[in-house]
Amino acid sequence: MPGPGAAAGAAPGTTPVDAAEDPSDKDAVPAAATPLDPAAPAPLGVGRTPTGNAEVDARLERLADADHLLADGHIEVYEDVHGGLRDALTALDARPAPAPVPAPVPSYNNRS
Repeated sequence: MPGPGAAAGAAPGTTPVDAAEDPSDKDAVPAAATPLDPAAPAPLGVGRTPTGNAEVDARLERLADADHLLADGHIEVYEDVHGGLRDALTALDARPAPAPVPAPVPSYNNRS
């Protein structure tokens, strides 16, 4: 008797493939097992909502690059995105330069 979540005739750590599920594959053997590779990169499927700030949106889109990397490659992408977002926030906090002081207007009413 198969355990919970396992199909009859499937080895542990495999997913049964049913020929009836894929009509395009005429040579498929019913309930043939395909091995799962938990170490293989797989997209997380997390949606990214645009923020309206082009710089921030570009950094968030860069996160999609991590979907195709092994876990040990994620840190480079995350550090790059974090640095870019930190720079964008820092730019928001930067104080604008003081307005230039207008040059004094000469007074023609100076009687000596």
